[in-house]
Amino acid sequence: MRYILVNGRTPFRQSFCVMCEAPIGPRYLREAGTHLIYCDHDCYAEHCKSAVLLLENQARAS
Repeated sequence: MRYILVNGRTPFRQSFCVMCEAPIGPRYLREAGTHLIYCDHDCYAEHCKSAVLLLENQARAS
């Protein structure tokens, strides 16, 4: 997990959380590799869990 915690700065354009689609405020997380924006650590952690489950299911299918 590599992310950047942003405090006191909103994105240039109106942005929304990748997981819950909440509007992004002055505090958010940005994933370092993909630059995806999450409203808080909980949404980022949920995204990581779902990505792991997806990879495990793909590995079992092949």
